[in-house]
Amino acid sequence: MADPQVQVGGGGTADQDDVEMQGGDEGPEVGETVGEEGDAAEEDKPAQRVTFIDYLKSPMIELLIGSGADQTLLMAHKALLTKSPFFTQKLSSAETKRIELSEDDLDAMSCFLEYLYTGEYFPHKLPNNSLQVDPALPKLDESGAQLLKHAKVYTLAEKLEMPALKSLSHSKIHLINSTAPAELTYARYVYSHTTRDEHTIRKPVASFWGQRSHVLRHQTEGTFRQMCMDFPEFAFDVLSFVLDAEEKRAQRKGGGGPGPDDDVGKSARKRARGQ
Repeated sequence: MADPQVQVGGGGTADQDDVEMQGGDEGPEVGETVGEEGDAAEEDKPAQRVTFIDYLKSPMIELLIGSGADQTLLMAHKALLTKSPFFTQKLSSAETKRIELSEDDLDAMSCFLEYLYTGEYFPHKLPNNSLQVDPALPKLDESGAQLLKHAKVYTLAEKLEMPALKSLSHSKIHLINSTAPAELTYARYVYSHTTRDEHTIRKPVASFWGQRSHVLRHQTEGTFRQMCMDFPEFAFDVLSFVLDAEEKRAQRKGGGGPGPDDDVGKSARKRARGQ
């Protein structure tokens, strides 16, 4: 399954960041008369624009991330935060100056804020469909930390109702070179932090293990079995993939030929795999 090309707005020059502001829907005050000439003048008036500097002039909002000793205070401009419907609702009162987000991940939130200000977050996705090299990280993700970074951004973007950020983070997941234990750590996070109908991120996980579990389960030191026991939905999704593949294979042998959705033998991900 080829990864979709992600178009992300918000970065670049100030002109690129300019967006048109539509006129308000409020009508004239009761008893006020608006003539035809006045209407024409309003129509000829150029549309106002909100530039990036206007965002920076907006009030600062405190974001209290995490809890206990790990609690961290971040600051962001209100006009940028309200690009998220979640924050728009939280900031509906002009008196709100601080928002507590005790259950959110600090690194994921920092990626979200970086995305708001620049249109991307590190490591950036390059034109050749690869990721920027982070010299602090190994080329092969053996622990699952690199996969989890983008998975946490994905689930945060779901909460904040930021679909473009969801697409961007999901596409980065497919560019991580990882081992079987790392993949299982990632799968555990996906099935513990997403709902059953979240097919965008769950289906590739089930597909990956459905195609390779007969080999990779031996590299996970029994944790694959535990994963199936802890998350029956994962086990069912993997089994469904295997049974569907067998059914399609039987149909081909019977002369039916592969159907339009037949993806047996094809990887649901484009990224390479570590051994």
